[in-house]
Parts: sequence; C-alpha cells; structure tokens
Amino acid sequence: MSERVTREETVDVVWSGNWVAKRLGVALEGDGELQELLGLALRRNPKRAHLLVSNVLGKHVPQLPSVVHGAGFELGERVRALLGAQEARRAVVLGYAETATGLGHAVADGLRDAPYLHSTRRPVAGVEQAGGFEESHSHATSHLLLPEDGELLAGGAQASTLVLVDDEFSTGNTVLNTIRALHALHPRERYVIVALVDMRSAGDRDRLTAFAAEIGARVDLVTRSTGTVALPDGVLERGQALVAAQEAEQAEEAEQAAASASASAPVTRVDLDWPAGVPDGGRHGFTPAHRAALEAALPAMADRIAAALGGGAAADGGQAPRRILVLGFEELMYAPLRLGTALEVALGADTEVRYSTTTRSPVLAVDDPGYAIRTRLVFPAHDDPADGPGDRYAYNVAGAGFDAVVAVVDSTADTPELHAPDGLLARLAEHTGHVLLAVVPSYVPATSASERQEPAVLPEPLRGPDFSSYAPEDVGWLLQDLSDTELEAPTEEREEAIQSGGAHYAESLPVEYQPSAAYQALFTAALDTSAARIARAVGTVTETVLAERGPRPVLVSLARAGTPVGVLMRRWAQHRHGLDLPHYAISIVRGRGIDATALRWLAAHHDPADVVFVDGWTGKGAITRELAAAISEFEASGGPAGFDPEIAVLADPGGCVRTYGTREDFLIPSACLNSTVSGLISRTVLRADLVGPDDFHGGKFYRELADSDVSGDFLAAVTARFAEVAEQVEAEAKELLAADRAPTWEGWAAVERISEEYGIHDVNLVKPGVGETTRVLLRRVPWKILAKRGAGADLEHIRLLAEQRGVPVEEVDDLPYSCVGLIHPRFTRGATGADGKAVQGA
Repeated sequence: MSERVTREETVDVVWSGNWVAKRLGVALEGDGELQELLGLALRRNPKRAHLLVSNVLGKHVPQLPSVVHGAGFELGERVRALLGAQEARRAVVLGYAETATGLGHAVADGLRDAPYLHSTRRPVAGVEQAGGFEESHSHATSHLLLPEDGELLAGGAQASTLVLVDDEFSTGNTVLNTIRALHALHPRERYVIVALVDMRSAGDRDRLTAFAAEIGARVDLVTRSTGTVALPDGVLERGQALVAAQEAEQAEEAEQAAASASASAPVTRVDLDWPAGVPDGGRHGFTPAHRAALEAALPAMADRIAAALGGGAAADGGQAPRRILVLGFEELMYAPLRLGTALEVALGADTEVRYSTTTRSPVLAVDDPGYAIRTRLVFPAHDDPADGPGDRYAYNVAGAGFDAVVAVVDSTADTPELHAPDGLLARLAEHTGHVLLAVVPSYVPATSASERQEPAVLPEPLRGPDFSSYAPEDVGWLLQDLSDTELEAPTEEREEAIQSGGAHYAESLPVEYQPSAAYQALFTAALDTSAARIARAVGTVTETVLAERGPRPVLVSLARAGTPVGVLMRRWAQHRHGLDLPHYAISIVRGRGIDATALRWLAAHHDPADVVFVDGWTGKGAITRELAAAISEFEASGGPAGFDPEIAVLADPGGCVRTYGTREDFLIPSACLNSTVSGLISRTVLRADLVGPDDFHGGKFYRELADSDVSGDFLAAVTARFAEVAEQVEAEAKELLAADRAPTWEGWAAVERISEEYGIHDVNLVKPGVGETTRVLLRRVPWKILAKRGAGADLEHIRLLAEQRGVPVEEVDDLPYSCVGLIHPRFTRGATGADGKAVQGA
C-alpha cells in the first residue's frame, strides 16, 4: 500500500451541523469524536429529512485521500484483529452502493488478503445476478449483486466470514435484511458489520442480538464512533417545509448567477494506462491479485496525472496548481481514491490534494459555515442509468478554491452527456482553472469460460545450464528469467514492509545468505550423516506416489524448496524402475495463489490428473491449504480441471498431508542454504510490474555464486545411498500404504497455541520445524527459537545461526517439532541493533 497520511482535519471550525440543529432541534449525542466525523444537512426525502454528512467518507465533503482511505483501512485492521489472520484471509467483504463502495474496498485492504464485492445499481448485460435487496430509507433503486465468481458469496459448513460495510449503521435494517437474504441462500456461521458510525437507538441495538440468535450465527459489529440522533416530534414535516422554502429562494439566486457566469476553464484528457485485467472497482469482485496489480501501477498513473496538471492553465496564471480535487463518480469511488492517495505522494506536501465523488442523492445546499453542504453543482446523468435520466450532484466543489479538478469516470460513463454544455465537465470548468478527465476502463466479466481467451502462445520452461545449475533433464522451470532485475532488499527493510502491510514478501528477494566456513562445514557434516535418512524418505514417498497415482506421474515441485526433492524423486524412479518421469518447478505464493499460466501450460502438455505436486516438508500446513484453494479458484475461473491439490513431501511433522516419506521432524540439509543448494535459483517473485497475466512468475539465476554451489553435491550424496536403503524403503512403503495416513493437523494446533502463549497473535509469524526455522534465521528477522528439549544433532546448524544473529534459543517441552522459529512481532527496524542482531524481548 502506498504511504498514507495519518493526520485528519476537521472541515469547519464551527460544527457543520449547527444550522440544522438550531432550526429543527436535531442533536447528535455520542462520543467526543462524533461531531468531528459528522455534520448535518437536509434533503427532500419522504422518510428521513436529515442527512448525516461524513467528513471522512469522501462523498459529499472533499477530504485528504489518505484520510479517507485510512479511515477504512484502519477499520479493516480491526476486523483482521477480531477474526485472526487466518480467518481474515478467508473472509469476503461486501460494501454498499453507492456511498460505501470505496469505504468497503478500503476495509478489504485493511484485511490484506480478502476479496471484495460491492452492490450496484447498474445492471450489466450478460452477468448473472447472485442476489439483491432494497434499501429501506433510500430514494434510489434496488441493490444488485453481480459477482463474476458465482461462488464468492457461497456459504456452507466451512463458509468464510462475510464482512458487510456501510458508512453508517442507523437502524440496521439494510444490513440485517442483506444478511437475512444471503443467509437463506448461503448460510454461514459468522458475520461482521463494519461502519464509520453506529447511530442506532437503544431498541435497534437490542434487535441485533435477537437477530443473531434468530439465524443461529455470530454477528459482530466494528465501528469507529458511536452515538444517536435525537429527533424532536414533527421534525420530518418541519424539515420538508424548510427544504421547500430554501429551494424556492435558491432558484432565484441560480438564475442571477447564470446570467453573470464567467469564462470556463480548459478541459483536457489524460491517459492513465490503467493495468490490463484490473477491474475498475468491486462491482464484479476484486481479488488480492487485482489489488497487487493496482498497487504496483498507481505510482506511474499518479505521475501521468501530475505531468498533465503541470502543463495546464492553473488559476494563478499558468503555474502548477496548488490545490487539487480528485472527483470520483457515484459508485466509482475506490479507483479515484487510490489515484488521489498516489497523487498526494507524487506531488508532496507543497500541494494540497482533496477527494470527493459525485452522487445521485439530492441534498439541500446552504452557504453557511454551520451547514455541511455549502454548495452544489447539478448536471444530467451521463452513464445511461437503468432508472432513466435524471439530475446528479457534486457538493462542496463550487467556491472551494480548487485550482484544478481531476474528474475520474469509468468508460461506460464517458458519454456525450458528460461532455455536453450542461454536463459535469462544463459545470466543473465554471469553478476551477483546469479540468482534467481520467477514464478508467469499465470491467465487463466474461460470462462463460469460453469467453476467457487464452494467450495464443504459452511460454516454454527454462532449463539448465542457461537457467539453474541442474541438468536440463532434471527439471523444467515454469518461471520467467528475472536475473537482470534488481530485486534484493535488506532483511530488516523487507520485514518491516511485510508486517506493516506495505509490501508482500514475494515482491522482493532477501539478500542471498553466504555461509561462513564454520556453517559450510556444518552443512557438509549434516549431509554426510543424514544422506541415508533422506534417501529412505525419498524412496518411500516416491513408491507411495507410484502406487497411488499411476505408473507415470508428472512431478511438479513447488519452487524452490520442493525442487531438490522433485529431482531426487525423479532419480529414484529412474534408479529403481527405469522410469523417466517429467519434472517441472512451479511457483506458489502464500496469499496470492499458484501460477495460473504455469497450470495452463501443464494442462496443455500433460493430463492434469497425472500431476503430483511435490514439496520438501510441511510446517503448519499453510501452503497445503493455499494450494487447495488456488486449484479450486483456478478451475472456478475457467481453467482446465483435473489437478489434484494433494502434496507429496519428504517430511510431514505438521500432520498436514497423507503422502510423505516420514512424519519425523529431522534435518533436511537442503533447508540449510538458499540458492546454492537449489540450483542457484532464487525464491519466486510475483510483482505486477514484472509479471503480466499471461507470464510465468519470476525467478533469478545467481550465476555469480557458481563457486559456492553445492546443489550437485547434495543430489549426489543422497543418490549414492539409494541402493543401501532399498529394502527398508520397500518395507516402509508397504506399511504406509496400509496405514491410516489422514492428516491430523497436529502442527497447526501447536502453532496457534504458541502464537497466543507468546503474545504474537499472528500464526504467520510462527514457523515450525527445522526447515522453516532455518528459513527464519536466513531470510527473516528472528525473535527467538524454541527448541525441543533434548534435540541433538539436527539442531546444530540452528544453534550456530542463532548465535551468529544474536537470537536466544529457548528449550521447551511438549513440542511436536524439533524446533520452532518465531519472527519478531510488530517489527520495525528499531527492533534490531545496528549489526542486524535481534534485540531481546518483544
């Protein structure tokens, strides 16, 4: 996520609800922040005359984009803390059109990995409706739910939490009606309601508890501020009369203003170069992969806008504008909001950037500091709305002193009506020095798998010696070569960015660890003592795969830890059975899924049913779950079916899979090093500016480390022991094939317990097992190591690395693993000393 400004500003020194409060006796009662968040206005509505006007929503009141996004993002972080990181990843966020489409999207950002959908009032031809509902107090049409993925809102026994986001929770009717309708179709066990303000009466608060009991689900509420609106008797009638009187008075003033209108400012267009395949918002769903692609593209789009503004005719005589409004369009709130946050960063503190959006909601404007809506612009609808033509509005834009306005619309709304003499652009041009039009392409989902076009030519696998030090027959890498791209970042810098939510671990690479002479000697000794043990595990898992998955499986290792294992399994099959099995390496990224282009390549060249995914070991089973979810998503999106998400591993100490060589947690020397034991290949990279929708994920070949390469030594040492372990393997494989190998998930339970006992509260920072602990010490910022009391030679390299990095090793009992690595929680670079060593304590 781009850098966010954390300060917030109250819009008025005088409370912007005074005018309404004085005339109608309406009062806000609640916590101390309530009047800073909300003002009051009046509207012509037969059910509710008053309008709560948010100062941080970005709809009616221009506000700093970083403040608007930050308000939603911080609510999302609170939901993430409520659910826990694992359940937050599985949650689905639903926002309400039109006012909460951007807020809901920002909440989804705060959850980090949650997909997002918002309701819409715009039907889209060919897209099947997954649901709909009415908004009881709204003047507008019905809400439609039009997800591209028909399973997004599906429930069931293992259904994810549904997070519903609206700007205010007033009576609760709309949200509760939505839950009731969706629960009838897709029941689930938990819902979370999110709003900026909770303004329910005491009676309405009791309804939520009764409602949860009625549907048999847990319903939580997360809000920023709480209060009530005190309404005197007869306020609706008196409010309507006041609106009518003010509108009659303003009609005469509008005629006089039209007669004295000044010249209009120029209107120019900027090409955003919006990233291909990224939806304009959440109308049809917005996935974590979409989020990553948009984040990567935002800086360049902001630079394009900044350059276009710098060349415009600003109000102060040709100079670059100092006060800019980014104006979104009705439901299109998130895209312009994020363009605004990026523009804040691009232009710096010397330029003030504000953000708001147009709306279909008619509100009375009164030019008084104690009223929330000071001015309004009226213009005809310009997106061919389903409910027919009508007026639309932009509030607090006229008279606000903006040097330039960046109007952001989607391509569906870039119509002749937008450019008409009485259209939005012309109305804006009357009140600013420069109007810049930015058009985001409207996303229209494919209505069937046949419409989702595949690339004409899929890329080919990379092979050694051009890519990796492995022999070309050992493995084909389904990756693209990024060897010439600078991707490395210091460990502490990466850790801070990852934990703050500012970056994903797959967007950069750690600096390659170069072992000391003592550590290299320890690796060599460990390989000598464990080679036979590894050979047994390789043989056992390969025999299990051959017995259960057919005579000629296609081995597909998860790069990069699985790759040496896949090579060894291929060599075992050749040694014992004369089989020449295909073997490929594919990228899977936690939180982002598997490489879909690589899966398509495999399906084009092999039967998906023959593919066996291979990894080195299990920790808590995160990748096991990730792969199952990724395969399901791939097939649901129209990808070829038939892939079995089962993973075969050498060691399964976490009890996460049913195909393994052993469930003991022992030292696999390939975990001791990075690229120099994995064919000189980096871990995989997924960054939107480097990996397009039809590209393989990326990786680097560290040719310069050839003198340190022990990849061949590792393979040779293990392969040399195949003959001597053959009889043991035969017996162990028969025993395993007859045994109950169902996953126990024992490791996951231990990780959750450790996370809570040590006050970490994030299972992603607990890395169980020898292999994962080694990775923590080599590539992350370790806090402490938990070692099973009495663990011996398998942990010698762990103790050496811990000593080198100043990390305490704590002996513990009742550990299902040999050791567990704890990443420093709430990490900032201040959590390490100048030498990079860990600081004691949390």
